[in-house]
Amino acid sequence: MAEITSKMVVELREKTGAGMGDCKKALQEADGDFQLAIEILRKKGAASAEKRAGREAKEGIIATAVSPDNKIGAIVEVNCETDFVARNENFVNYSELVAKTLLNNNVTTIEELFQCKVNGETLQDFHNEILAKFQENIRVRRIKRIETSGYISHYVHAGSKLGVLVVYDFDKKVELPDDVKTSLRDIAMQVAAMNPMFIDRESVPQEVIDKEIEIYKEQAINEGKKPEIAEKIAQGRLSKFFNEQCLLEQTFIKDGNLSVREVLNNVENTLGCKVKISQFVRYYLGEVE
Repeated sequence: MAEITSKMVVELREKTGAGMGDCKKALQEADGDFQLAIEILRKKGAASAEKRAGREAKEGIIATAVSPDNKIGAIVEVNCETDFVARNENFVNYSELVAKTLLNNNVTTIEELFQCKVNGETLQDFHNEILAKFQENIRVRRIKRIETSGYISHYVHAGSKLGVLVVYDFDKKVELPDDVKTSLRDIAMQVAAMNPMFIDRESVPQEVIDKEIEIYKEQAINEGKKPEIAEKIAQGRLSKFFNEQCLLEQTFIKDGNLSVREVLNNVENTLGCKVKISQFVRYYLGEVE
């Protein structure tokens, strides 16, 4: 049996982040073999994860990643049990690794993502490592990857509890100056702050419009208005609904004198082409989808 020194234990702890006692046991089990001890800790993390799976994991972070040409974007939600772990550098780095791995691999499920290779190892291996470091239920809750021929802007709000991807399409090939990139990122920030349901009123399903009108008419009638007056009131409240829930019709958060549509029009004038927002994805930590 190889002698297990305190230096070896400390070195393994620095490498894996696991507890001193767990590191010593792993080295003893591995008879001093450092790499085998790392594997043992990983397996222990994966095994103990099953015991933690039933515990609530409501904390965590949202992480995003975008390719250098801004044509591929990824957004993920990674959960843990406590804010203490959510703010830990190792957990943050792992979450960012999940986003980057998704960015670099065209997969749609978390199971597929965990089998992707990162520097010769699978993401599952890195997941097992993070499980070994923290005695918490840690899970990748949801993922989204987008590819476009246009441009993807992204924004993560301070604290990493909220993240956004916005996809822009252009009707011709253009180079984006820095001020345009800033405006497109500002619109992503708008999505984060104002949580629109739709891009514009044209994208609102007719059944949603019909339901809103029905609700507004009923409200007006309950307020004592005549049916014909209630109809007009309902149309007015529908306009307010569009202003609040359609991204392009919202008041721009960075300049109350502009709508988001006007900000996009300014971008079009700068580029000399049509710009369309084709999609946005907004992840808020723990939200019910």
